[in-house]
Amino acid sequence: MKKVLTVILGLSCLAVNAQKKWSLRECVDYATKHNLQVIQNEYSKQTQDLNLKIAKRNYLPSVSASVGNSVSFGQASLGTGSIRNDRFSNNSNIGADILVYNNGRLEKTVRKTEFDVEASQYDIETIKNDISLQIAQQYLTTLLNKEIVKISQAAVENAQKQYNRSKITTEVGTTAQTVLAEAEAGLAREKQNLKTAEINVGRSLFALAQLLQLQEYKDFDVEDVDVPDQLAPQLKDVDEVLTTAYETQPQVKAAESRIRSAEAQTEVSKTAFWPTVTASAGIGSFYNNILTRYDQYGNPIIDPTFFSQYNDNFGQNVGISVNIPIFNKGITKLQVEQSKLNESIAKITLLQQKQAVRENVQKAQFDVDANYEIYLSAVQAEKSTKLALEFADKSYAAGRSTIYDVNVARNNYANAQGSVAQAKYNYLFSLKLLNFYAGIPLSL
Repeated sequence: MKKVLTVILGLSCLAVNAQKKWSLRECVDYATKHNLQVIQNEYSKQTQDLNLKIAKRNYLPSVSASVGNSVSFGQASLGTGSIRNDRFSNNSNIGADILVYNNGRLEKTVRKTEFDVEASQYDIETIKNDISLQIAQQYLTTLLNKEIVKISQAAVENAQKQYNRSKITTEVGTTAQTVLAEAEAGLAREKQNLKTAEINVGRSLFALAQLLQLQEYKDFDVEDVDVPDQLAPQLKDVDEVLTTAYETQPQVKAAESRIRSAEAQTEVSKTAFWPTVTASAGIGSFYNNILTRYDQYGNPIIDPTFFSQYNDNFGQNVGISVNIPIFNKGITKLQVEQSKLNESIAKITLLQQKQAVRENVQKAQFDVDANYEIYLSAVQAEKSTKLALEFADKSYAAGRSTIYDVNVARNNYANAQGSVAQAKYNYLFSLKLLNFYAGIPLSL
């Protein structure tokens, strides 16, 4: 019994997961967390973080130790003759050095690296924004296709009613067989339109799942969002939106950080004109043992022990060195010029980013105004075609028009409904895009 309950609960959980519908916020959050391009740039950001840590560690002294051993065998010259010189030597040293002065090179390098870290973080935010906008547009496209399915379903229901009525009137002989045939053809066309609309929903859901990079997409679906039938015009001033966009858009902030990084790099390059002062200190000792040495009586001479020599030979040293640049083929001057050119490139990049933002904001503003006018026109056309359909139905029922007139009126009304839905979602996306540049997060 427990096994049966476990299986039932497991199947219930699977059903719940299969029926889960994603909100726009969930889609955006998932994509910005799992997108491979975002992950790649996060690794780049971590690389910059490590570069910053390395730059700060350069304030610390460098400490190194060395141990060496050597053995030599053979003769050594002594006056006009030679003596046997078999020798074993050992030495060890520990030393440290630290940069004392170089016109602030270390702190300037740290400052330059901090700007690089800022820029890499803004790069991540830029990619997240681009992905969020793509998802929002595809999400709204999916909702539009779902609304077109509802319109098609209503058209199928009306065509079915028309077919049922024509079948009855044809069977009793009040209408010709051609009326039934046209009603049947009209019903088939509406069913075909419905199937096409349903396939378009699946296609848009598949495209959205691809943006999310989901491996399992067959059960993927989105929440149904109630979009108001009546949409109000937006009253935002484009100059105000531009001011906010310049202050908040990460691609602009990244370009600004890279200008500061290039300026800091120029200051780092200039430090090569200045002397470098380095302090050092160390300790060390050595051991030396001549393996074959005899006194005048032929007795072997034994050298002091290893530890006694290390104790006797122990020494310390402290020093300070100054490296003064005199001539390095003019390379430092050229490096400074390169850094200044990089500053100019970074400034042009900022202007390009601001120009792109300005164009996007102005286009969004134009689309908002144009799509709202299209929406108003589509609503008016829908009202007119709906009224025409009602008149056609009444005229057909009274016998003053044909079923062809009714089908034409129904098709016109369905097309007008689709145009309203298209205009509504186009206006909604352009409005959301403009709000996004105004600093308002994406939401439905």
